[in-house]
Amino acid sequence: MRFAICDDDTNMLDYLRRIILEWGRPEINQIEMFPSAEAFLFGYEENKKYDVILLDIEMNKMNGVELAKRIRAFDKTVQIIFVTGYSEYISEGYDVAALHYLMKPVVKEKLFEVLDRAKEKLSENEKYLCLKIDSEMVMIPLHEIRYIEVEGNYVTVHADDDYTVRQTLSEMEQEMDDRFFRVSRSFIINLFKIRKVTKSEAILIDNTAIPLPRNAYQALNRAIIERL
Repeated sequence: MRFAICDDDTNMLDYLRRIILEWGRPEINQIEMFPSAEAFLFGYEENKKYDVILLDIEMNKMNGVELAKRIRAFDKTVQIIFVTGYSEYISEGYDVAALHYLMKPVVKEKLFEVLDRAKEKLSENEKYLCLKIDSEMVMIPLHEIRYIEVEGNYVTVHADDDYTVRQTLSEMEQEMDDRFFRVSRSFIINLFKIRKVTKSEAILIDNTAIPLPRNAYQALNRAIIERL
């Protein structure tokens, strides 16, 4: 696993590095530390191969949320963990699919738990959905799938591209893992692709609006809390 830590507090950089090493020394290939968002971006031009990035939010000039948006433009699967002293930033994590917010001072055992989750998510990103389209077999990484919808006897998988096959939504649902939630007879949503949930619809990160049945709002929010 390859880590990056970005924080303008050098003591915090060293502290987080020590905890990461204690958590998983045999599995760690790289830990790089950056004192600012600008320094990170300079290095990121040469190396976009991180698995986990820990970002301080309150930094001079560019903050951690803005940096995370820049990172997401290149990498949809890297696990982003925010480190902050202010809880009001938490809502901003939806836009960049942050794995977790760690409140300062960072507790070692809590960081261990979050790193365990990051490792699990990275493993999940390696799963694929296999679809036979015409005479070809198409393999779609599950993490790329935003949502799945059914129309008549056909199901369309919306990922980086759209794929339509003759199948039922129930059959497709059995191919998905816990990051997916069926909100209605017509739609399955990737919970990690949700930006906002209202009483009537789920807004995805690409601004697609998925209509919600009357009784789906609470169930969807419960799934987000339990599974993410």
